[in-house]
Amino acid sequence: MKEVVNTADIALDSHRHGERFAAQTGEIGLALGLNTLGCMLHIVQPGKMSGPYHRHHGCDEMFYIIAGEGEYRIGEKRIAVKAGDCLGAPAGGEAHQLLNTGTGPLRYLGLSNNPAADLVEYPDSGKISMRVGAKGVMYDSATYTARGRLTPADYWDGEDA
Repeated sequence: MKEVVNTADIALDSHRHGERFAAQTGEIGLALGLNTLGCMLHIVQPGKMSGPYHRHHGCDEMFYIIAGEGEYRIGEKRIAVKAGDCLGAPAGGEAHQLLNTGTGPLRYLGLSNNPAADLVEYPDSGKISMRVGAKGVMYDSATYTARGRLTPADYWDGEDA
């Protein structure tokens, strides 16, 4: 844990999925010793997105654009964003996603409150993801996690009568 970190010194992980999704991310909150306030540096190349269109039901998110230009897809809107802009995605609000529409890297901070329980919807793919019992930003500490698609069922479905 450090009292001060510089984003230039944060270790970055790279992830990619298909042609649309690719980013480098670095965990700032953990480097500062924060347990429930998440802060992640995102670096996204032109034409790419860091992750799928989604909405949290238990987690507030805020994004601060450090450098570059992008498009904030939130609900039915698409809003041009640039360095200095702060974007909000409150728990239970509209689904959201950031796309790099510029010619250089889009660098932004993603901040979140990381509650012990959260349910995330992915409207484009029809998935949901849930975690319960997580200890702050340590998602793998959750007592229950699942991701998939729901099959509607009655309250008593499958219960031995």
